[in-house]
Order: sequence, then structure tokens, then C-alpha cells
Amino acid sequence: MQKLANDILLKSKKLTEKGNVAEYIPALGKADPNKLGVCIADMHGNIFTAGDYNNKFTIQSISKTITLMLAIMDNGVENTFNKVGMEPTGDAFNSIIKLEIVSPSRPLNPMINAGAIAVTSLINGKDSKERFQRILDFFRLISGNNKLDINNEVYESEKATGDRNRSMAYFMRDVGIFEGDVEDILDVYFKQCSIEVDCIDIAKIGLFLANRGIIPQTGERITTENVARIVKTFMITCGMYNASGEFAINVGVPAKSGVGGGIMASVPHKMGIGVYGPALDNKGNSIGGIEILRQLSKQLNLSIF
Repeated sequence: MQKLANDILLKSKKLTEKGNVAEYIPALGKADPNKLGVCIADMHGNIFTAGDYNNKFTIQSISKTITLMLAIMDNGVENTFNKVGMEPTGDAFNSIIKLEIVSPSRPLNPMINAGAIAVTSLINGKDSKERFQRILDFFRLISGNNKLDINNEVYESEKATGDRNRSMAYFMRDVGIFEGDVEDILDVYFKQCSIEVDCIDIAKIGLFLANRGIIPQTGERITTENVARIVKTFMITCGMYNASGEFAINVGVPAKSGVGGGIMASVPHKMGIGVYGPALDNKGNSIGGIEILRQLSKQLNLSIF
């Protein structure tokens, strides 16, 4: 497995030249587009790494899977999905158009920005500080890394440039998707996206989902099998933005990407995979990371289909 990881990373490295970093968030634009790393964590406690696996990056939209788990645990399945739908959009992750033209005016799924903001608003807490602390504590628990924290530079950069997210949030409050202070909810959302991780962290979260909501190292059940199943299903149908269908055909495993360059993959009953490559394709996915996952899936026959 170690040799396979090394070989696949080397073969995928050249693709980074074809991608671009996410400059629309100024702090993310500082990333080195040549970086590429991978971590594979299996059910037996083995960790295999290659390349720039220990490079720190912000989790961005991968966080949507974790906050969805927490929101369902706080509110139940029915109440959560009264506020956000279950269908793929076919649109870009930050598209606002269907909020207004689809009735009822609720986000189509929790993996697009509007849906993730609605999900964040559902997480229990007396104020934004408590709500975010619960999110951070949950991240730390399921990753096995109690040192996880936010990257303040990225957080401030997202907060300063997040006008499209503000537009969606104010529209959703206007139509009754959530109540409360929009800026407080957005502050929590920007912070959750700015949590700093590496490939090992997200591989372990992927492994947690692969193990149906149980931490493999301790045997502790953190969430129900049904919640883990729901999250993995969204990862398959919506997790790679509007490239999710193509990814399902070419790779075939539940995965969630982020514009920070990370992709978290969860191979049911087998392994979690974390990849990092900040050079993105035109849909916001790590171009080298997708190739690593495609090759791993092909070589190890990982596709759930």
C-alpha cells in the first residue's frame, strides 16, 4: 500500500500544473499550487502517507459533512430536512439562483453553501461562541486530534469577502429557513470552514464515517449508523460540487471536497482517504487529488458500484 501511494502520487503530480488556487478568497490564493499529498487510514490502524500529507490547509466545504452530522444529532432527521433538501442541484456550490426560483425556497441540499449555512443555523448553542465550540469539539473528537483550531488569517479573509454567502443567508432568513442573527450564523460558518487540518485528520474523519459512526481506535459510537449513512449518501450525490456524477462514475466512493484543496473520501467498511492539492479544476475540486482517488479506486477496486 505504501508503494502504491507513492507511485500514484508521483503520477498525479504533473496534473497540478493545470489547476489554479482559489484566489477569490485572498488568503487561499497564497497556497502553493504544486503541493500534493495523500493519507490512507484503514480499519486495522494502519496509516499510509505520501507527498505533502502533513501540509496544513483549511477544511472549507469538507466541514459541511461534519456539521450535518451534528445538526441531525441535535434536531433529528425530519426537522433537519424540513429546512434543507436532499437533491443534487447541478449548479455551482455558491449559486444563489435556485433559492428564489424553486418552491419552497429552501436550499436543495446541505453540501452547497446555502444548505450548509442553513445546517449551521440548526446546531444547538446559546450563542455563536457556544455553537462554534460544539462544532470544534466534534471535529476534534472524530479526527482524534484535540489540537485542531481555526486559521485566523483565512477566517478573517472569508469573513471580509463573503458577500455572496451573506446574500443567501439574508434571503433564507427572509423566507423563514432560519431565525436569529444572520451575522452570528455566518460567523460560525466562516469559522467552521477555516478549521485547519492535514491529510491525516480528514482521512481519520473519513474512516469514522466508513466505520458507520464508530471511532475505530476506541470502538466508541459517536453517531448512529443511519446518520453516517445519510452523510455518505450526500457525499456520493453532491459531495464534489457539480462534478459529483462524473466523480461517482470514475471513482465511485463517497467523497467531499473543499476549495482549500482537500478531499475527504470514505470507503465503507474499509478505509478513509485524505488528499490535499490546492490546484483546483474549474469546478473547485483538487485536480491532483481527484486523480489520486481515481487511481486508488482503480488499483484497489474501491468503487461501491
